[in-house]
Amino acid sequence: MLEKTQDIRHFFFSQYLADGIRITLEIILPSVICAQFGRLDIGINISLGALCVSISDAPGPVKHKFNGMLYCNIFIFLMALLTGFTTNNFLLLGLLVVFSSFFFTMFTIYGNRAASIGTATLLIMILRMADIIEPSKAIAESALILVGGVWYMLLALLFYRLTPYRPAQRALGNCIHETAKYLRIKSALYDTKIEPEGEYRKLVAQQVVVNESQDDVRELLFKNRSLLKESTRSGRLLVLTFADLVDLYEQIMASWYDYTSIRKKFASTGILDEISLIIKNMANNLDDIGYAIQSNSSYKIKFALIPELENLKVKIDASEDKNNSILVLKKVLVNLRNIGEQIDGLSNYFDDRTINRQMRSGLDYSKFVSHQKIDGTLFTNNFTLESSVFRHALRMMVTCGTGYIIGKMLPNGHHSYWLLLTIIVILKPGFSLTKQRNFERFTGTVAGGLIGLLLLAFIHDRTVLFSMIVFFMIGTYTFQRLNYIVMVIFMTPYILILFNLLGLGFVNVAEERLLDTGIASVLAFFASYLLFPHWESNALGNYMSSVLKANINYLLKIADFLCGKPNSILAYKLVRKEVFLSTANLSAAFNRMLSEPKSKQRNSQEIYQFVVLNNVLSSNIASIFSGITGKENEHDRKAALSYVKRSKNNLEETLLKLDSNQVSTNQEIKVHEFTKVERKENNQLTEQLGFVYKLTRKINRITFVIVNKS
Repeated sequence: MLEKTQDIRHFFFSQYLADGIRITLEIILPSVICAQFGRLDIGINISLGALCVSISDAPGPVKHKFNGMLYCNIFIFLMALLTGFTTNNFLLLGLLVVFSSFFFTMFTIYGNRAASIGTATLLIMILRMADIIEPSKAIAESALILVGGVWYMLLALLFYRLTPYRPAQRALGNCIHETAKYLRIKSALYDTKIEPEGEYRKLVAQQVVVNESQDDVRELLFKNRSLLKESTRSGRLLVLTFADLVDLYEQIMASWYDYTSIRKKFASTGILDEISLIIKNMANNLDDIGYAIQSNSSYKIKFALIPELENLKVKIDASEDKNNSILVLKKVLVNLRNIGEQIDGLSNYFDDRTINRQMRSGLDYSKFVSHQKIDGTLFTNNFTLESSVFRHALRMMVTCGTGYIIGKMLPNGHHSYWLLLTIIVILKPGFSLTKQRNFERFTGTVAGGLIGLLLLAFIHDRTVLFSMIVFFMIGTYTFQRLNYIVMVIFMTPYILILFNLLGLGFVNVAEERLLDTGIASVLAFFASYLLFPHWESNALGNYMSSVLKANINYLLKIADFLCGKPNSILAYKLVRKEVFLSTANLSAAFNRMLSEPKSKQRNSQEIYQFVVLNNVLSSNIASIFSGITGKENEHDRKAALSYVKRSKNNLEETLLKLDSNQVSTNQEIKVHEFTKVERKENNQLTEQLGFVYKLTRKINRITFVIVNKS
């Protein structure tokens, strides 16, 4: 219950809700104002332009937002003109649909913002193709659409200028909230009443969410020069707090143990359940910090960690006996103390002393974000069936062309453009994503349609109905990037009520919308299954290779440190980011594969083991980094380097099994010879690296099975 309450309060101060309210106002105001002067037709065209440009208004730095909305305005204006000039010719309009659906889908190669511009351009084409109009009217209406787009852009930039730090605060608060969820799942691994297997899967799924939220914050902070200025207090606080949060996430990841084994040993003592409760309380503290940052309010600590850890230490010491080593519990205790200190460190966001800390240069921070250049060569180089974007563009072109023909065969007066609109929304590059969108679109349409019909059956007051439109619009634009099925549930009654107020039969509209959704869903399903299909099992090898490369580089950073090479913290953090990213990408791709037809899934059990083993591997490498003091003696370094070298060789051998074209790293790890007597000596560092070596052998074996079964 507490977790649901925390989700709700974070939602009310989220960027999603703030954007939903702002976008609704920017879209609806032109229509409301023009309606007061008896020119609702003008207002609708202006609102239409604002609606299309809102699609390209993705989160990010103001410069990127400006460029995205500017190009979106240009494209939708030109597309509105072209569509207006071709609506009276079935063949020309069909060619425009086919060519545009291919061309603008190819924008996906330039990233999400460019893809959203392509979607907005296709949307204006689809919405403008319903009516046959004169060329002069097409020019006038296209100009009004451009006015609406510019209106939206200027207002959006104004809002950003008035509150430049709020988007970053909300994104950081949300990232902290998702990290708290990850920590809460970790707590369940110690709860003796919960089976660990299900929690492993939740943990893997939550890693994807945390990585996405971290990327959102990086985009907002590290591509925004004004936030990286030394003199900007608010910007410094945000950047330094985010850096601490990523360090905390690494510390949480580093706490990975054999949970099945420690349950067998210590379940009866009650210590594990107490550990679980302490971690939950720490997660609650973390959530409170995230909420305070997100809501721009004060923070007050509610859970005192130190007394609880002292009590836990007493119980752990009391449980020691000759037959049962408590070393692992002591490690857990140390890790909890470290995590607690780092959570307390995040509360320094509310302390002015934080701004005295040294920040990196803007150039250093820029290395943590990707930079996509708009290059025409990249566009043409993707004209090959080996490119998943090219195959998706061909699939979209064929499906939209088919949908256009079917739409023209439907009865006159039918809003057949909904069919094409549904296709461009639900047809995705992969079968699993298309299947998910199909289900969400159809289910949301049915549920939203029932809500809309019930409201229209019992409410007849136009003022109340208009208020309902505003409410459902806010819901639609709030959930458009958060939860698609909820967005559709809000959007359907909004459309039905709008058509009712415009004097159209809402029952017929509901029937048409359901029919179009059904036809488009069938077309999208068969297109994703039969036309140049993309199966995740075929792409998993690349994701697995990326994880192995990232972990090899992770190991090499340990080797650099042990060899006494100048060790850059920046270089280490860049490698760490690649580990997080590649792990999340593999987990997401694996989960997508599980939603595909059974006949298209390959080695699901073995790949799941690969995912878990690599999670354990990166967690243990992170744990080793946190434990290296830099004062290890000569023997410790030699023994450790020996394990690092063998582990690296195992991973490189595994990489070659997945892709024989892979080239081994040029970095060699030199290990001096040492005596047999020295080999008998032991220490915690070599124990940990010995375990890492065993993990790399297991990864090697499971990869051998995967490759030979494929």
